[in-house]
Parts: sequence; structure tokens; C-alpha cells
Amino acid sequence: MKNESVFVYNEHETTYKFNDEHPFNQKRLLLTVDLLRKAGALQDSQIITPRSATDEELARVHQPEFIEAVKALSEPSPARQWVESASQYGLDTEDTPYFALMHEVTSMVVGGSITAAETVMSGAAKRALHLGGGLHHALQSKGAGFCVYNDASAAIAHITEHYNARVLYIDTDVHHGDGVQWSFYSDPRVCTFSIHETGKYLFPGTGDVTERGEGEAFGTCVNVPVEPYTEDDSWLESFEQVLEPLIERFKPDIIVSQHGCDAHALDPLAHVHCSMRIYKEMPKLIRQWADRWCEGRWVALGGGGYDIWRVVPRAWSLLWLVMSDHPLIQRLEQEPLLSLPSGWLTENQAESPVELPDTWLDQTDSWEPIPRRDVIVEKNKKTVEIALLYVK
Repeated sequence: MKNESVFVYNEHETTYKFNDEHPFNQKRLLLTVDLLRKAGALQDSQIITPRSATDEELARVHQPEFIEAVKALSEPSPARQWVESASQYGLDTEDTPYFALMHEVTSMVVGGSITAAETVMSGAAKRALHLGGGLHHALQSKGAGFCVYNDASAAIAHITEHYNARVLYIDTDVHHGDGVQWSFYSDPRVCTFSIHETGKYLFPGTGDVTERGEGEAFGTCVNVPVEPYTEDDSWLESFEQVLEPLIERFKPDIIVSQHGCDAHALDPLAHVHCSMRIYKEMPKLIRQWADRWCEGRWVALGGGGYDIWRVVPRAWSLLWLVMSDHPLIQRLEQEPLLSLPSGWLTENQAESPVELPDTWLDQTDSWEPIPRRDVIVEKNKKTVEIALLYVK
């Protein structure tokens, strides 16, 4: 095994772009890769190039007519009939508007996640990270929530079809992982877990604790909707207390996780108030579980994250540091306010519209205290209690 951890990446994935004003900005990929390189944490030998997904691979999780629509709307000047029917496929909204070459780049995103899954399941590596992936909202016949094709679902379907493996999907995005949940809602080989801000105020409005799967898969869908303004301790407690017994019960062969980093306090599109600490501790827990239950097999994907300067590069870099056993992650245990590489700060501050943080973790002592903290924590505890009733 050449590398225990591989980094699936192609700069072309940054052309997944709706328009200049859209909050989904894949420059965050370039910023993350640059940070890792300047920290000495990413080598060329660890990078593998994604391939494009085939139509057959897309059709495992998407209807053929939807794939046809995506292709047609990817043309520089789509035919009128397709433009008029774009709403039928969720591709004419402010969130998810069609764009030129949409099919080509999104097929590469899907192919990257399948590449990561195949690399791990074949034994070529124990762990694989594909930050270009994590488009978890796309449905069978509809784009949604900045997502055209659902690469997470396609990667999981590849694993179940080719390896007949039991897959635990962990979604840590602040928005409910609805597209993946519905893809496998009746498949007992796949257990989906999502911790997210309650849908009362946030897209997509789903992810209640009562959504539990159906038929033979009843009980293999678990949701933990946390309250707005949830902070680190309550988030991590909710995450660990439900997942620990869930993994013991389900006994997965592999973990596939989605790492949206929009539960951070600085993210502009949600209301959860966590710090960079959860993005260090959460992947450590997932790795421990993968080592204990899955012989180390772990595929991690990107996801949401809309403060592309202050949050995403640090959060995603911490994920890779954990996956790759880089010494920096041990140093952060002793030096939580360890400085970021000065070269990265100097080069990017000139372009950043906000002042960049200069440490890997947040200096939370200066943050304003959250009102009603005790009430929020108590509500989350009650949600966990309900979720645990369904797990045990």
C-alpha cells in the first residue's frame, strides 16, 4: 500500500461554478490545497486524479431523463424546449441554475468520489479524501441546494453494487443530507446519519428524528437536528453520543463521510455557532470508528462552506491532517493557537475581503457569549435522547 491516505483532486473541478455572485465558490478548493502545500502537508505522491463518471454510474442514483436534461442544459446555447422545462428538473432556481458544461464538470465530481471509493475498497489505500465532492442535496430527478448530481450517493451505490458492503454515511454539513438519505431510504445495506441545524429555519427543511427509513431499512436512517446557535460542546456531544451506539449496532464495512464546514459561527448561510475545534475533533472520532469497525476504510468528501477565506481552508486542512497522520495534528493538541503558514497568509490577505485568522484554531475567548445557551443545550440533549431511542 503506497499511501495509507490519498487526496483525490483535479483543479478542473473548480469550474463547477453557477455564476460570479453565487455563494458556492470552488476557489475554496484552491485555497485549501495551497494551505496544505505551504504547511508541508500535501505531496504530489499523495494526489490521485479523478475520472469522469459514466452515464451508467450516474443512472444508479439519477433517472435517465434527468441526466438527459442536464446534458442538454449544459450546451452553450440550450434548445428552447430544455430551457422551458428546466424548472421540472430544479435547474432554473437562484440556488441551482444551469450553466455551460455543467454535465462535464459534475460528472468529474461524481467520478472523483467513485475514484475515492474504489481506491479504498480495492485496498489501494485505507483512506481517501475528495474535497470536490459532497453534493448531497441532488435528488433522483432534480437538482437542488447548489447540487446537480449527487456524487455521495453515486459513490455509495458503487460500493454496494461492486462489493456488497455495508456503508455508514455520516453527514456533518449544517444542512440536512436529504439527497443521500432518500437515495437509500429503503436499502438496509446503507445507514445514513446526519447532524444538522433543525429544518425549522434552514434549507432543506427535512431531517427530523422521526425520519427512520422504510421497509427492511427501517432504523437505518438517523437524524440529529440541533438548535440554531449550538456551540462546540453540545455539537460534539450530540455527534458522539448517537453515532457510537449506531456504529456498534450497524457494523459497517466502510464509512463515507461528508464534511460541509458551514456549522462554523462565521458561515453566512446558517445559524449554528461552532468553532474550528469541531473540525479537528470530529474527524478524529470518525477515524477511530473506521479503525475499530472497518479495518480503517474511510472515504471523506467535501460539502458546504461559504466563508471561503476564514473557515473552509482551515477546516478541510484539519480533516486531511487527521486522515494522513500529519504531525501538525499532534502539535495542535499542545499548541491550539499554532500559527498558520506566513506565506499563505501573506499571499491571500491581499485578495481576501476580510481579515484572515492567523491561527489554525479559533481564539474563541473574544467571541460574544451566546444568549440562552442552557436552553439550547437542553433542547439538543432531548433530541439526542429521542434519537437514541431509535438507535438502541
